[in-house]
Amino acid sequence: MITKNVEKILNEQIEKEGYSSNLYLSMASWAETEGYAGISKWLYAQAEEELLHMMKFVHFINERSGHAIIPAFKQPPAKFEGIKKLFDQVLEHEEYITKSINDIVALAIKENDFASHNWLQWFVTEQVEEEASVHEIIDKLNLLGEGNMYLFDRDIMSLRGASE
Repeated sequence: MITKNVEKILNEQIEKEGYSSNLYLSMASWAETEGYAGISKWLYAQAEEELLHMMKFVHFINERSGHAIIPAFKQPPAKFEGIKKLFDQVLEHEEYITKSINDIVALAIKENDFASHNWLQWFVTEQVEEEASVHEIIDKLNLLGEGNMYLFDRDIMSLRGASE
């Protein structure tokens, strides 16, 4: 059985994962309308992955005799100031999610909720991979500078973690 405090924080994470999905979906739509087919494909894949993460939280809470609550999601921005700034925002958001996951792990430990602690380790590992993937993209963008984005857009799906 899940503790009430862990149930509450996991429900809060449902909102964060759902917002993440919507944020990446909005970024993908923007990139697609700007002609960045590869970047939009990468972002659409991220949006789907975040939706799956949200579903994992929903199922876990319910399986542990809690009650997952599906919230309304804040509308994400619809316009972005360029590809480099967009990926800087992606990294900032992933770091925010990492902190949130770490906070949940800390609470699970404090509450002696070892089942939740164990289950959360998948997300801990996932966040390390997510941040590394975005860092790699930002490194490539830094090498490229403000130049022609055609080759980067074409090749983004071949970067580590892009098709996972």
